Amino acid sequence: MKKEVIMQQSQTNWKVVDAMEDKEINLSDLPEISPDKFAKAIVRKGLKPVAKKTQVTLRIDTDVLTWFKAQGKGYQTKINALLKAYVEANESHT
Repeated sequence: MKKEVIMQQSQTNWKVVDAMEDKEINLSDLPEISPDKFAKAIVRKGLKPVAKKTQVTLRIDTDVLTWFKAQGKGYQTKINALLKAYVEANESHT
């Protein structure tokens, strides 16, 4: 089932926003981002293209796979993101 696309005109005055200095932006009402929330973040379009992926067969413990699937749609992408983060965190150790 396809998601319905809703086109809505932005009411933000982007010229005013673009003219603002960073120090002028009020961030006091933004919630704090905990490491747990950051780990659950979803990457949206607009970022640099994702590197090409290779399809593989990978054996994963049943309980681990069950947990990821229980997180909802995109569990394979989340597993890939965790593996990528692990690689990046350990690149300097090799």
